[in-house]
Amino acid sequence: MQNQLVLTAAVEREEALRYTPAGLPVLEMWLRHQSRQREAGFERDVSCEVQALLIGEAGRKFSGSLAGKMVTVSGFLSQRSLRNPRLVLHIEHVEFVKG
Repeated sequence: MQNQLVLTAAVEREEALRYTPAGLPVLEMWLRHQSRQREAGFERDVSCEVQALLIGEAGRKFSGSLAGKMVTVSGFLSQRSLRNPRLVLHIEHVEFVKG
């Protein structure tokens, strides 16, 4: 089954690096996307804010360097936790957008 998302967005804010009970670094951030999309033959402006996580060594690597930057990220969607069904993007790859 497919569960893959690619999104270009501004990193609106990032939290301080934290660690899971197992010792994995976790970088939590909020991404702001705005674009013009074609739907049903019509152009429309779209915007959204997406909560995202960068877990593991990449979280440690990018900690403190993403806020205010434009990035293209790819990853998968999952619910926040067993008790919280809100969707969160788990980032697997980050690429800075030039310009």
